[in-house]
Amino acid sequence: MEGTFNFSKPLDTDFFQQPTLDLASSLLGCILVKETEEGTAAGIIVETEAYIGPMDQAAHSYDNRRTARTEIMFHQAGLAYTYVMHTHTLFNVVSGEPGKPEAVLIRGVEPLSGLDLMVKRRGMPESANLTNGPGKLTKALGINMSDYGHPLTKKPLFITQGPVPDSISSGKRIGIDNSGEARDYPWRFWITGNRYVSRHQKAEKTIVNNGGST
Repeated sequence: MEGTFNFSKPLDTDFFQQPTLDLASSLLGCILVKETEEGTAAGIIVETEAYIGPMDQAAHSYDNRRTARTEIMFHQAGLAYTYVMHTHTLFNVVSGEPGKPEAVLIRGVEPLSGLDLMVKRRGMPESANLTNGPGKLTKALGINMSDYGHPLTKKPLFITQGPVPDSISSGKRIGIDNSGEARDYPWRFWITGNRYVSRHQKAEKTIVNNGGST
């Protein structure tokens, strides 16, 4: 699929102003692109998780928690929220209205362009393990803490339109066991059957889009 899509036109601001759960689903099939001096790497977003601010115990911004780390979540939708967990950078798309700290975590991408560069950065041969996790994909694409707050409508880190998924599944989020009832919210979304999804679980809901193509 490499070379099939034109990466020159980022999505506009209006796309990111959807309600957070809608955005988490709409991001599936979109293309995440990072341009660096080493070259350009891009991947199709295949898995996301929504985090809805003050009422979501799994969110960094639960109870309107405003810190140096979460500050960007209180800004307008469409900005990059990056943070470090266990030495890995994780990448989120800020969502919601200003003052309402919400975000969508990108959990998995399918390599689309710059595969050799991704392999070099990850120090491993091409496989699903290359980008099937939030820390793996940022290393492969070259996303780091310097991208914090960057508008995703502009280069060098941006999101553009990609193939519409045939089928989208949703279920519980991963790794948030200590978050009360929030651990059961079905706010994880993935392209059904895609090999680059970080963890395959039984879906609570699957939506089939007969007009889509992957």
